[in-house]
Amino acid sequence: MPRPATLGDLRRSGYRHRPVREEIRANVITALRERRALFPGIIGYDESVIPQVINALLAKHDFLLLGLRGQAKTRLIRGLTAFLDDEIPVIAGSPIPEDPFHPVTPAGKRLVREGGDDLPIAWLTRGERYNEKLATPDATIADLIGDIDPIKAMSRRLDFASEDIIHYGIVPRSNRGIFAINELPDLQARIQVGLLNILEEQDFQIRGFPIRMALDLLVVFTANPEDYTNRGKIITPLKDRIEAQILTHYPKSIEEGIAITRQEAWSDRGEEIRLHVSDLFYELTEYITAEARVSDYVDRNSGVSARMPITLVETMMSAMERRALLAGEGEASARVCDLTSALPAITGKVELIYKGEQEGIGQVAEHLVGKAIKERFNEMFIPHHRRNREPAREAFDRFSEVIGWFESGHTLDLSDVMAQGELMGALDEVEGLRAITQRAFKGIQTRDLPGAMEFILEGLAQNFVISKFRLTTGSRYSDTLGAMQAE
Repeated sequence: MPRPATLGDLRRSGYRHRPVREEIRANVITALRERRALFPGIIGYDESVIPQVINALLAKHDFLLLGLRGQAKTRLIRGLTAFLDDEIPVIAGSPIPEDPFHPVTPAGKRLVREGGDDLPIAWLTRGERYNEKLATPDATIADLIGDIDPIKAMSRRLDFASEDIIHYGIVPRSNRGIFAINELPDLQARIQVGLLNILEEQDFQIRGFPIRMALDLLVVFTANPEDYTNRGKIITPLKDRIEAQILTHYPKSIEEGIAITRQEAWSDRGEEIRLHVSDLFYELTEYITAEARVSDYVDRNSGVSARMPITLVETMMSAMERRALLAGEGEASARVCDLTSALPAITGKVELIYKGEQEGIGQVAEHLVGKAIKERFNEMFIPHHRRNREPAREAFDRFSEVIGWFESGHTLDLSDVMAQGELMGALDEVEGLRAITQRAFKGIQTRDLPGAMEFILEGLAQNFVISKFRLTTGSRYSDTLGAMQAE
C-alpha cells in the first residue's frame, strides 16, 4: 500500500498522532513482550545499565548517562532509535519536522491552513529522527536554539518582528525525534541555561522573541565524571530537570571484556596471511587493561577506555602480520613479543599521575604488560595466589626442569621476527618446557604452542626465577644468578 502523499490521504489512512515519548514507550513494551535484544552489540549492561535505561523510557523521562570514557555511552544512546517507528509523516517544506495534525511553528501552521487536504506530506525514517551535538566550549545558543536570519529577512522582505525570520537550531530541528548532547559538562553554564525551559516548560527566547513552542522530543545526555568535577559541571537547575541519572561502568569480568574486544577489534584481514590469536592472548590484553585501571602510575579518575584492548589486539595482529611477511610465511600466531610491539596502543590510552610521569609513559606501558603476564601466570600456576604478594621459591618446583636448564648455563635468544619453525626449534631446546606447557594448556593447537611456551618463560622472568634481557630485535632468557654475576 503506497504511503499517503497529502494531508487528506493521511487523514483517510487512519493515521493517529502520538508524541515521541508515547511512541518510544509503546515500542519498548512491544520489544519486552517479544523478548527481543534491546541494545544489540552492547555487552555487559544487561543486568545493570540497560534495565535502568528501559525504566527511564517507560517513565517517558529524559536521562543522563554518567560514566568514564569508553563505556559505550554514545553507542547506547544511538541505539535508542530502534524504539522509534520505521517512519512518520511530517509537513513538507516546514523549517522543522512537524506532525501534520499538530504543527508548532508559524510556518507549519500557515502551510496546513493554506494547503488543506492537498498539503504535501514527507516521511522521516527513524535514522533521520536522531540528532546529536558534542558539547564544546565554543557551542553557542544559536547552535542549539536558533537565531535571527537577517538574510532571510531581507531576501523575503520580512519585518524583523516576524517569527518567520528565525533560523532554528538543532534542538527545534530535532522535533518529533531524539536529541542527544555528548559531554554535557563541557557546555558553558550560560548555554546550559538555555536548555532549562525546553526540558520543563517547552518555551524559549531567540533574540527577544518569546516563543511558546510545544516541542515533541526526547532529550538524552552523556557526561564524564572527570569533566563533571574538574573541567566543567552541570548546573544544578539543569540536573534537577533531567529526570534520571544512570551510571555506566567498565566490563565487570575478563570474559565480558574479551567478548567486547572480539566483537570490536578489526581481525578480518583477508586470506593472504592467516592470523591466529589464542584465548590466552585475548586474556592478556584484558589483564593489561585491568592492571592499568588499578595502577599507581595511572590516573584512575580518568579511566582506561575499552578502546585500549581493542587497539592493543589490532596492533598485536599487525605485528604478527609484519613478522609473517618478513619470514615469507602464510600464517602467524600471537607471541609475547607481539604485546611488546603493541605498546603504542597503550601509551596513547592512559593518563599518568605524577609518579607515572616520572617513570615515563614507555616504562609504564612495559610495566603494565609485565604485571599482566605475571598476574595471569600466577593465577594459573601459584596456589593461593594473592595480588602483590611475592610467591616463595618452592611455588615454582613444577618448573624445576626448565629452571635447571637455565641454571646449567644455557641461554635462549628469541628474535621478534623468527619464523614459526625456527622459534619452535629454539623453544624445544629448553628441557621440560614443551611438556609443562602442554599439561597447562590441554588440547592446545600446535600453531599456538610457541606463544604459550614463551608466555611461561615470561611468567618465570616476571617472578625473577629466570632473567630476561631485551635485545635490539628480541629477548634473551638466562639464569638469574648467572646474569647477576655477568653484571
